[in-house]
Amino acid sequence: TNWHTHPKGQVLLVTEGEGLYQEKDRAAQNIKKGDVIIIPENIEHWHGAGAETKMVHIAITNFKKDIQVTWLDPVSEAEYSSD
Repeated sequence: TNWHTHPKGQVLLVTEGEGLYQEKDRAAQNIKKGDVIIIPENIEHWHGAGAETKMVHIAITNFKKDIQVTWLDPVSEAEYSSD
């Protein structure tokens, strides 16, 4: 997965499994079915399944002009495993 931002923020609804969510310069958080994550505008973050788990989520975003997401660098193995 990659670090990314959303100009109008994002809401994640975790519908199955467990995974990870991390904002830049903060520790990764474990997330699970039933969690709702509200991500403010332009916050650099990533989210995905855990190394031993699957995760299904609904991601809600809006456009600002014609931009919905800005993709950044890939999440490194060190960042992914730092939970």
